[in-house]
Amino acid sequence: MANPKPEELARIEYNPPKTGWMDTPTVFKPGIFPYGCKPKSLETVSFPNPRSWSVKDEDWKLPENWQEIFIEGLRERVNKYRSFRLFLDICVRCGACADKCHFYIGGGDPKNMPVLRAELLRSVYRKYCTTSGKIMGKIAGARELTIDVLKEIWYYAYQCTECRRCSLFCPYGIDTAEITILARELLNLLGLNIDWIAGPVANCWLTGNHLGLQPHTIIDSFDMFINDLETATGIRVSPTFNRKGAEILLVVPSGDLFADPGTYTTMGELLLFHELGLDYTWSTFASEGGDFGFFTSNEMAKRLHNKIYEEAKRLKVKWIMGGECGHMWRVWHQYHNTWFGPVDFLEEPVSPITGTKFENTKSNKTVHICEFTADLIKHGKLNLDPSRNDNLIVTYHDSCNTSRGMGFFEEPRYIINSVCKNFYEMPPNTIREQTFCCGSGSGLNASENMENRLRGGLPRANAVKHVKEKYGVNMLACICAIDRAALVTAVDYWVPGVGVTGVHELVANALVMKGEKKRTKDLRGEPLPGMEGE
Repeated sequence: MANPKPEELARIEYNPPKTGWMDTPTVFKPGIFPYGCKPKSLETVSFPNPRSWSVKDEDWKLPENWQEIFIEGLRERVNKYRSFRLFLDICVRCGACADKCHFYIGGGDPKNMPVLRAELLRSVYRKYCTTSGKIMGKIAGARELTIDVLKEIWYYAYQCTECRRCSLFCPYGIDTAEITILARELLNLLGLNIDWIAGPVANCWLTGNHLGLQPHTIIDSFDMFINDLETATGIRVSPTFNRKGAEILLVVPSGDLFADPGTYTTMGELLLFHELGLDYTWSTFASEGGDFGFFTSNEMAKRLHNKIYEEAKRLKVKWIMGGECGHMWRVWHQYHNTWFGPVDFLEEPVSPITGTKFENTKSNKTVHICEFTADLIKHGKLNLDPSRNDNLIVTYHDSCNTSRGMGFFEEPRYIINSVCKNFYEMPPNTIREQTFCCGSGSGLNASENMENRLRGGLPRANAVKHVKEKYGVNMLACICAIDRAALVTAVDYWVPGVGVTGVHELVANALVMKGEKKRTKDLRGEPLPGMEGE
């Protein structure tokens, strides 16, 4: 369907096909799948089988022994990761997860039920890794790894944002995201990555950030931020870059250095830290908190993650503060110690403003900026005027990785309620642990798969629409760079009139700074409430 209207896209057919899932061929639909990766991206990081190929072509230009590579890779990972084998073995197909996936809710494709999406790979596992599958075949739910089966696994592995909402409802605790992300790792052995992941991975390996921004480009962006902030506040901030001996290394997602509305989040952070007189520095070499390697392979995620700690060691900082991003926090808190062990060369973070010791950061020495700011507000260290955000009626989107993945719920809400007078929650079954995904995470925020993104974003948009109609909500806040980028498109499509913001943009609007001029505009250059005539 070309450029469908919302009312057309919302007509969803949930009736299953008349044939069984193994006998129902997968049809690749335009607007649903992303483009295949470019050879240069794979060559840059020494990934297998770099070549020019297209998802639309019949021939994907695979190695001659592609089946052997995939099956041996599967066996290796089944033996290496006990949870992977367990998740493949214990599913009883109860269907508790079926209607929990945003892609199934928004699209109606039964193979996007988490149970069936996992079954695509599970059937191959049974055939080649279990005795019952080898002997009984289809009767035991096993099937041969043919080229059509491989393509089907690829098609649906890149229709999962790894949000893990399904795992919340599984009575056995099966994490289907672990199955699909390992399916991606197996596909990567054949060079079957996508451009929107492999490109950022290569950029990050070469330049330190997903966008491929060079140091001078980053500093040029900051020059624009500095000028805009001076226009708005009369204060000229003076960030430092690559400064050795600073107390704190600040690392944010590179999207916040380049694309609106993330840029306003960075501007807010600049104002906040200037007001505090914080001893911190930015790096133009480790200029990315996110880790798209996480969507490719465990080894690639480890390679990209290490750059931040190597830079912290080079600059001789005491600890690291991370910005508003989603998957960067799952990697930092849940994977780092497995890869590298505790970070002994950094100190346990202590706020230089309040003296608070952030005890949950003992091992990896990284503090979330919302933890830091909530602590400042709790101790009365910021002069805030919430009326400056009176034109905004705000709701909050729990980003999947920080909320469901980390249990990070209260700090962002505490901040928002401190800097805004009008805050309303979306329905309880759509927030906190049960939050719906933005529909574009884990490298799916391209443009060629826009229909799938919009379908995946429908459940979240429905919850936003509810609070817009009930309370007049006109701004959706979140603490993830991918969410800030993806939700702009999804919300504008499904719920026109609602904007998207980071939490620290709201903080900066409300922050009354020492020596500031009379503020008449917010960070976006729009009039503050009551200043429309100024």
